[in-house]
Formats: sequence, C-alpha cells, structure tokens
Amino acid sequence: MYKLLLVDDEPEVTEGLMMEIDWESCGFSEVKTAGNGKEAMELAEKMEPDVLITDISMPYMNGLELADWVKKMYPITRVVILTGHDEFEYAKQAINLQVEAYVLKPFSGSQLTETVLQVKQRMDEEREMRNNVELLQEHYRMTLPIVREKFLSSLITRHQSLASIREKAEKYGMELEGEGYVVSVISVLHSDKPEEDLDPLHAVSSIKDLDLKLFSITNIASEIWSRQKLGKVFIHQDQVVLFTVSSKGKDEEVVMEATQDALKEILQSIEKFLRLPVMIGVGRFTRDIRSLKYSYEAAEVALDYRRILGINQIICIDDMEERVQEKLIFDEWKEQNLVRSIKVGTEQELADVINELFDDLARVHAPVPVHNFEHYLLEMVTAIIKLSKMLDDGTDKDPIFAVGILDQYQKLNTLNETKAWFTELCGKVRSRIASRRQHSYKHIVEEAIQFTKSNFNDHELSINVVCAHLHISTGYFSSLFKKEVKMTYGAYLLQLRMEAAKEYLRTTELKTFEIAEKVGFADPNYFSLCFKKYAGVSAKEYRSGLTESK
Repeated sequence: MYKLLLVDDEPEVTEGLMMEIDWESCGFSEVKTAGNGKEAMELAEKMEPDVLITDISMPYMNGLELADWVKKMYPITRVVILTGHDEFEYAKQAINLQVEAYVLKPFSGSQLTETVLQVKQRMDEEREMRNNVELLQEHYRMTLPIVREKFLSSLITRHQSLASIREKAEKYGMELEGEGYVVSVISVLHSDKPEEDLDPLHAVSSIKDLDLKLFSITNIASEIWSRQKLGKVFIHQDQVVLFTVSSKGKDEEVVMEATQDALKEILQSIEKFLRLPVMIGVGRFTRDIRSLKYSYEAAEVALDYRRILGINQIICIDDMEERVQEKLIFDEWKEQNLVRSIKVGTEQELADVINELFDDLARVHAPVPVHNFEHYLLEMVTAIIKLSKMLDDGTDKDPIFAVGILDQYQKLNTLNETKAWFTELCGKVRSRIASRRQHSYKHIVEEAIQFTKSNFNDHELSINVVCAHLHISTGYFSSLFKKEVKMTYGAYLLQLRMEAAKEYLRTTELKTFEIAEKVGFADPNYFSLCFKKYAGVSAKEYRSGLTESK
C-alpha cells in the first residue's frame, strides 16, 4: 500500500475527491490533503508521500514550485499535476520535474481514479522488478564474472582489510586462501597498425583490436594456470594479470619455481599459437594477501627491464634487483584505517583493525630485525599521538593521557601487554571523540534554536537561512535537528510562531494582521489558516475564549 498527498486550494474539490474516490481500493492506505503548498511541505516532511497530486494555481507556493521541492527532497515520489487548459502549455515546460501525469480541469473522479491507478501500476511494476528475487539472481549470475574481475583488480590497486577480502572472496565463490602469493603480468606489445609480413594463418597477430589479443592470451594462460592449480587469471588495464596462490606446506622457493615453469609454458604457447610479442614480469613473493599491490608494482618494474633484455622474456624482479626482506610496513592506508575506525567505526570494527595490526607481527615469517618490530609499533602509537593531540584542550584528566603516551609505551614488556594497552588507548580516544561529537551536535542545534528564536519574526526565515548561518548543508541539519528535537525544523518554527501569536493574543490588543507580521507571516490569511489548524480555533475565537474565561 502507498501514501498519497492531495493538494488543492479549493476545499470543496479535495473534499469531493476524498468522498468520491475509493483510495484504499486504488492501493493507498494513507491519504492526506493540504490547501496550499506550504501546508503540503509540512505534511510531506511527516508522511514522505509516494504520490503527490497538486493543483498549479495555489497561494503562497504554486504547484510546480511544490513539485520541484518534493522532487529534491523525495526523488522517488511520483507527481501528478492538476491544471487548466490555459496553464497546460506552461505546465508542460516543467519537463525537469519528471511529472508522472497531467490531469486537465475540469475532470471527474473517475478520470482521476484512472490516472491514479495507472501511476500505481507503474509503481507496482517497478517494485516487483526490484523485488523479483529470480530476476535479481539471474542478473547477479550474468554480472558475476565482471564483479569477480573488478574484485581481483582491486586487490592490486588498493588496500583492503583482511576481513573484507575474505568476505568478498567467499561471496564471489573464489578460493584465495594460501600461505603465499605472487603477482605476474603479461604485457603485449601492441600497435594499431597491423604487421603486413606476418603469416596470415596466425590472424591474431595481425589484428588491431587489443582487447581480442588480451582475450586470446587470457584463454591460454587460464587453461595452463588452472591445470597447474596456481590461482587466478584476469585482465587489468590492457594487461593479463596472474595470481599465484600457494597451498599449505609449500615454501617460497617451490612456489616461485612453479610460477615460472607455468609462465614458460604460457610464453611458448603464445609464441606458437598467437605469434604475439609479449613481456612477462614476475613480482615478489609475499605472505600477506593485502600486499598483492606491492607484488604487482614489483612485476611492473620488472617489465621495465625489457629495454635491456628484449621481448618474449620472463623477467623476475628478484633476478634483476637485490632481494629485500619482507618488511613490516605501517603504511598510509593502515594509519587511515586505524584513525577511521577510531573516529567513526563501531567498537567491534576498531577491535578488528587492532587485531589485524598485531597479527601482522606474527604473519611475517622471514627473520626480521627487532628494530623493525619497534618501528612498526612506534608508528602505530605515533598515529594515536597525532590524533589525540588534535583533540587535546588541556581539560582531559584521564590517567591514560595524564602521563606521556610514549613514556607509558616504553614501560611495556610483552607483546600481549602492548596490545592490551594500545587497545585501551584507542578506546579512550574513541570515547572522547564520540563525546565531543555529541556535544557538537547539541551545540549546532542549540545555536539553530537560538538563531530561530531571535529571528522568527522575519517572514523570510527558513531552513535554508538557518543552514547558511551555521555553514552546514540542509540535509545534514534536517536529520540532526529531527534527531535532537524530535520534530522537523519547519514544525518547530511553526510551533514557535504560533505560541508567540498566542502570547500576543493573551497580552495585547493588536489586530490579527499585526500579530501575523510580528510572528513572521507576510500573508495574514495564511497566518489565520495556520493558527486555526494549530490551535483548533481561529485567532478571534481564541481571544474571545480568553475573555469569556475571565
């Protein structure tokens, strides 16, 4: 069932339509009416309608202005315009409003019912399409190869958490668990101009389409890689990338030898069947799947040696450059991930990040000098020092900050001790940030309330004016204000103005139009309409009631 908002400034029209049309049988469980655009805005904020039916000619805000506002605030709301013949051409100009239908006046209830049912049918079809599990599953199956390839590409281009990699690998049905990894890259020397002297029987070498060449190479590489049970093959940025995923019990030397043997077979097959000039670069072995980016970059560096060695070669970076020990690296991504989890992550997310950081210490199998461990831990601690320094205002008396963080760190003796201390430190910083954020939220709302109380008598005051004063976006402010005050800003402003109007009616002899101006209404008629709706009686009746009760 859907929600509908009907807007027309003629009460007899809205009342007639409410009586004549069986809205529930048309699929609408909630139907509200408004007599003008401003009233409709207040209702829309409360009900978030699925369909807006609005007249064009209305006081305070015409129907096209209302439709424009609704589309900005609630983009999926369908809009139906009620318009006279003389307004129709004008209404059609509002193409950017994506109006669902136009209903020409005069119209009957049956005509509007037919239009509403057509709108409902389109909404039903869209909802069914989005909720059709079989259709979604089929679409997912069709796009899964593309999704898998993008995921593999992401492993060599950006950092991700170990938990995220494992989750996605399982989701996409990809086995990537291993004790070591190597990235190799096949680069084809491609020219848009075909070679005329090549054997015509080898058509692949003479084609201009690089994608077709890469596809041909991938077919060969995938068949050999799969037969050798080495890992994954995919295309990335006009190159063929090969992941070696080592199984348990295989040391680095065995894995590198198996990788190069398979690459030799691939190179021979390319030379024999495709006659394509290629280069193959082999990156460095790593124990950490999150370091595939570094292995890929090393393979790319290996390809640069083609200027020395020539084409149709397999170039292993370890043969060309001095082998460096696998290092513990607290890089920019790890620091950003730690800081992000402290600032906006959940308690569990922070715990997971800390666990990964300390697991890195155990994950490096090669002998690592003790100072590398110290540097790694100190860089982690330094990241927290920088973050806590940004927050320090001299008022925090917490013991964990009372003594210098580095002094505390130097007194730790074991890795478990260090991890427990570091976890507590991060938790303290996280709590402080959350507390300050909550204080900031309250401060923003308090400043907005104070500004509103000082300026509610200005008829131009609106949420946009307040947000311009606070230098924040309306979307952010709207959600923040509603969360803190438990009502929308528009409802709060109206309440403030109506209560002020009541006070004027109780304590002064001002006329209604004078009170309207004092509480921020440029139009006395609109003030009267809003007051009666808010108080249940007109301003005159409200004042008379006060007199009678004395």
